[in-house]
Parts: sequence; structure tokens; C-alpha cells
Amino acid sequence: MNTLLRTLIDLIRGALIGVVEIIPGVSGGTVALIIGVYERLIDSASEFVRGVVHLVIDPPRGRGLKKSKEHFRQVAWPLLIPLGVGMIAGLLAAAATIAPIVEAYPVQSRAFFAGLIVIALWVPARMVGGRWTWREWALAIPSAVLAFWFTGLPGGTMSDPSLVIVMLAGAVAVCALAIPGMSGSFILLLFGLYEPTLAAVNNRDFAYLGTFLLGMVIGFALFVRGLQWLLNHQRRISLAIMTGLMVGSIRALWPWQTEDRVLEAPGADVGVTILWFVIGAVIVTATLLVESWLVRRRIANGVDVFRA
Repeated sequence: MNTLLRTLIDLIRGALIGVVEIIPGVSGGTVALIIGVYERLIDSASEFVRGVVHLVIDPPRGRGLKKSKEHFRQVAWPLLIPLGVGMIAGLLAAAATIAPIVEAYPVQSRAFFAGLIVIALWVPARMVGGRWTWREWALAIPSAVLAFWFTGLPGGTMSDPSLVIVMLAGAVAVCALAIPGMSGSFILLLFGLYEPTLAAVNNRDFAYLGTFLLGMVIGFALFVRGLQWLLNHQRRISLAIMTGLMVGSIRALWPWQTEDRVLEAPGADVGVTILWFVIGAVIVTATLLVESWLVRRRIANGVDVFRA
């Protein structure tokens, strides 16, 4: 029963990450932090990448598969598999349903996601551990300024992107996915590939999607080891920077802005917009409280359903 419940929870967690990756300005890494899988996900991804590297380079050198198997055993497969399945399902569902809603109601949608992120800021801030020192503030503030500037850059659309550009965009976007506060969809907007990628998902363009996936694999392989090292050896600094990035990225979710991301004053629909902000804030608050309660109680027989 515990295994089944844990698998169901991880499927839902993965679906949440997949859904928000469709929404420009909302970070899958932020959601992974909120739902408590971020560090285990990074650790497992790092071990998986190292296992693949040894799988490729060791046999030709006569070293066998011992190293590769050791790294693969360190991967939290009971977490990674349902999380991955949920992410794919959530992404496909969001591409077909949620993305059109966001386009039809951009002000209310941004307000809703802003409510989610504002409340979620306490997650990485708390994970820093203890009282913040001047060093954490000195890193978080410039990170927030950088994210604020970055999310204000105008995007465009490429009508017929080359596969080389598609692969490069995939490599950069997956790095953004791994960093709370940075949105992979927003990276695609800057590349001009958001609409083509969304169309490729909905139309099952496997040549485009395969090239994009290859870029993601390459980018993640190059990036994830460094991120894991930072979390293990410079944890406070890393989490302070992530908090700053999340703060600055809220700019992308200011409800009233033009298509070129120029911020505007609140419009006539301010009451409804505030309501959607409150709804988002209530949802993430409830999610955090429920998770905290479940972790404390440990579902049935003292087994923590949140641990793979």
C-alpha cells in the first residue's frame, strides 16, 4: 500500500512539473523544490549521467561495466520512473489544454502563477538553513536583478528553425529547467522556438522532438554534475542564488504587460486578477501544509511515502 501510494504521489508530482514547463515564466525547478523532490532528482540525474558515460567509455578500454552498474544503482528509480511518466503525461496534457487557456486569459493566468511562486519563495529560503548572512544576501540580490532583467527580454518566433538551432535550444532550456526561477519555456520564447516546439508536441513531429530531446540530454549531461557539486559543497550559497532567481523571475508573471514584456499599470480587471493571485497562493500553501503533515505523520507503519 505504501509503495502504491508513493508511486501515485510521484506521478502527480511529475505531472505538475510537466504542466508548468509549458507555461513561460514558471519554472519546473521551482515546482520540484516546492514538492520536495529537487535535490533527489538532481542527485539521481547526476548518477544516471555518470553511469551512461562509463557505459560508453569503459567497455572499449577493457574495464567492463562495474563502474556503470555502481552509478546506476545509486539512481532513485522508484522516484525517477513515475516522476518521468508523470512529467510526460502532464506536458502532453498541458500542451493541448492549458496553453490555449493561458493564451486566452494571459492576465489572470499570470496572476495565478504569481500567487504560486510568491508563497513558494520560503522553500529555498528556508532550505538555506539558519539565519541569512551578508554573503547570502550579497549573492541573492544580484541574482534577483539578473533574473528581473532576463525575464524582460522580448521574444520572437522562428518560422522554420534548423535542427541545429532546435538542439541548441533544447540544451539551454533543460539547464533552465534544473534551476529554480529559470523557465525552460521562457528560454524557448527567447530563441523564438516556443510556438514551433508546442506545435511539434501537439503534431507529434518526432524528427523535431527527437532533435530537441538530444539537445536536452547533452545539456543536462554537461550541466547536472556541476549543479550537484554546488548543492553538496556550497549548499547555502547555491540555495541563496536560487532564491534570488525566483524573486527576480516573478517579473515575468506581472499580470499586466505587453507582448514585448513592457510592464503596465493594473487594469480595470484588478479585482478578478487579485482573486486569481489569492487562489494560486492558497493552493501552494495548502500543498506545502499537506506535505509537511504527511512527512511528520509518516503514512502507515512509519514509512515515509515521500522517500524513494
